[in-house]
Amino acid sequence: MTPTATPKLLLLAAGCAASLWLGSCGDSGQHAGTAAATTPDADFDQFKTRFIDSLWYYNPEWAADQGYHRYDSLLVIPTAARRQTEAAALARRRKDLAAFQAEQLSVNNQTDFYLIQNYLDRSRWQTDTLRGWQWNPAGYNIGGMVSELLSGRYHPLDRRLRNISEKISRSAEYYEAARQNISRPTKEHTALAILQNKGGIQVFGPALLDSIRRSGLSAREKKDFRDRIATTRLVMENYISFLEKEVLPQGQFRSFRIGKALFDRKFVYDIQSAYSADQLYAKAQQHRQELLHDMGRRAARLWPKYFPNQPQPADSFQLIKRVIGKLSEKHARPADFAAAVKQQIPTLIKFVNDKKLLTQDPTKPLVVRDTPPYMRGGAGASISAPGPYDKAANTYYNVEPVPADWTPAQAESYLREYNDYTLQILNIHEAIPGHYTQLVYANRSPSLIKSIFGNGAMVEGWAVYTERMMLESGYGGGTDEMWLMWDKWNMRVTLNAILDHDVHVKNASENDVVTMLMRDGFQEEAEARGKWKRATQSQVQLSSYFTGYTEIYALREELKKQQGAKFDLKAFNEQFLSYGSAPVKYIRTMMLKKS
Repeated sequence: MTPTATPKLLLLAAGCAASLWLGSCGDSGQHAGTAAATTPDADFDQFKTRFIDSLWYYNPEWAADQGYHRYDSLLVIPTAARRQTEAAALARRRKDLAAFQAEQLSVNNQTDFYLIQNYLDRSRWQTDTLRGWQWNPAGYNIGGMVSELLSGRYHPLDRRLRNISEKISRSAEYYEAARQNISRPTKEHTALAILQNKGGIQVFGPALLDSIRRSGLSAREKKDFRDRIATTRLVMENYISFLEKEVLPQGQFRSFRIGKALFDRKFVYDIQSAYSADQLYAKAQQHRQELLHDMGRRAARLWPKYFPNQPQPADSFQLIKRVIGKLSEKHARPADFAAAVKQQIPTLIKFVNDKKLLTQDPTKPLVVRDTPPYMRGGAGASISAPGPYDKAANTYYNVEPVPADWTPAQAESYLREYNDYTLQILNIHEAIPGHYTQLVYANRSPSLIKSIFGNGAMVEGWAVYTERMMLESGYGGGTDEMWLMWDKWNMRVTLNAILDHDVHVKNASENDVVTMLMRDGFQEEAEARGKWKRATQSQVQLSSYFTGYTEIYALREELKKQQGAKFDLKAFNEQFLSYGSAPVKYIRTMMLKKS
């Protein structure tokens, strides 16, 4: 479960607007006439501004995610020529960055330096070595881009529609490039691409056509737009047909497993942790045993309450499983699941305020909605947050509906997993004071770099940390029921890291993973099967939760020990969040510098 408005690495556009300073036009990396900076930090601040200007032109979808809409009409065509343009542009940016010495910069700018450096190195590695553009057909989907532009509020409707019309005018080129790129994809990403592109086609349906009808566009513009929509639907249908009737039947797939060398390197670039992938894996194994011990103690205390006059199982796993099973019987009905999520939000807001855990901003809207079709098939819940350029826009809490084609048994299994206890923890994680709250704070960061290059381990780690922080502060009344179900939830985070490593490095089978999740994680089968599917569609991301949580909690405990009676939880939370979404290892350096 993850925020969806995170940086997306897109291929670079070709060409250059003559009126703009852009990195693809043979620039020297300097604005003409710019006065020489008087300090390394001032010079670096100027470089960051130029760097971001260029970044958005080359990455219009990412720019739109961040609330920067100057380039909404551009559609990046993912051809080999674009990848060559990208390589040249990144090389220039790397040369510009090399002009600075990190040790001469302030601690805040040092962090920005390392974040830019990581982005440049990661970008080339992803294109040249990981090569997801070749084996991941799900990376191509115009529907998501258009939906976000259509639902935005940043420009008048007519301007947004003109941008969309111009963007999709090249949809045939886009999907032709996608087809040319795909070579021995994974079967799992092919299936995901089919599912999500079918959802993406729905974006070009009645709602968009109605918006065109009631707009102020000219008759000619409306006709051109409708023609482009018809073409886009056709090329998307052809892309789906290509995947269904050519790619799948041929059966020429590569493994979704990336192996140890690629996994370790991706961990370095994506997680940016003080730990290596192997060190994190060892910590997760240790924490699994600690959680099992605590779960056994709590289940033993709860047994007489829920199973009076029944002998307690001697086997600890059976004891925990029976108690959790009993607690899981309390859950929402399928049709009421999203409503149950929505109803809990005011309670969380009040608790955070009453306990003075951090300062909230009631002016930032949080909207609970069904997950849009083009986003389904991954996490059951996620946050779509506005970027730093559009801070007042809605944050969407996406809740994936219980699928209509599920059997009653499948739906029951899913809802038992998200029972009345777990649903509260989920809402803490996704909404308050988890992802929603953290991303509101991130948009206030004075450093755009720290907001733009949001670190997934910090973002996910903060959400996991707040679950424990809320319970430690008295949420749920400190009952064994609530803590046992949090232990189970935290076990899921822990096993995420273990299975991520086991699947991609140790070749664990689906049976191995599902057995582990149901045995050690006490998960319902539907949840365990879903996690296996997610592990086949991603690499390293499942490790981010436990990594970030472990680092954040360790930092808090270190500062508590240093400061003793002077430690203030609210001050810690707010200071930690003030650094945007930087990796925890850099936030630690900045906080310890000020302590």
